Amino acid sequence: MLPGRSGFQVLRDIRARKAEIPVMILTAKDSIDERVTGLDGGADDYMVKPFALAELAARLRALLRRGRPHESTLHVADLEMDTIRRAVRRAGRSIDLKPKEYALLEFLMRHSDRPVTRSLIIEHVWDIHFDSISNVVEVHINSLRSKIDRGFAVPLIHTVRGVGYILTASPP
Repeated sequence: MLPGRSGFQVLRDIRARKAEIPVMILTAKDSIDERVTGLDGGADDYMVKPFALAELAARLRALLRRGRPHESTLHVADLEMDTIRRAVRRAGRSIDLKPKEYALLEFLMRHSDRPVTRSLIIEHVWDIHFDSISNVVEVHINSLRSKIDRGFAVPLIHTVRGVGYILTASPP
């Protein structure tokens, strides 16, 4: 019931563009036929008004969890991470990582070419309530540098002064 066109038309346009974004229909239309039309038309979820905000929030979180495209292989220059096998290679050479090193490298690779702050790293790799006064991030970055960069002409892990770290083949 949008002005000018229906929500189903908007949904068809989104799916025709092969956009892989999660879509939730929020509507007053509550017939089974309309629900089926929406879901068959490409919606990932369908909620009828009125609804509880807590349920909406939970459904949105679920959509974002499963709708987030995660590649199974991440690449930055000659560094490759297979997230299914949990294997890391650089220039064809296998690199053995501890679990936290792996999680940190995966976070950096998913945000490659963008600086990430120390607090973002702590929030996503360690528990959000982690003691931020500790130097655990620096220790793990150093360990990763020795495993990822040592012996290679082009370092990939860089410090961005006053900001944090960046994983990139071209220094900031």
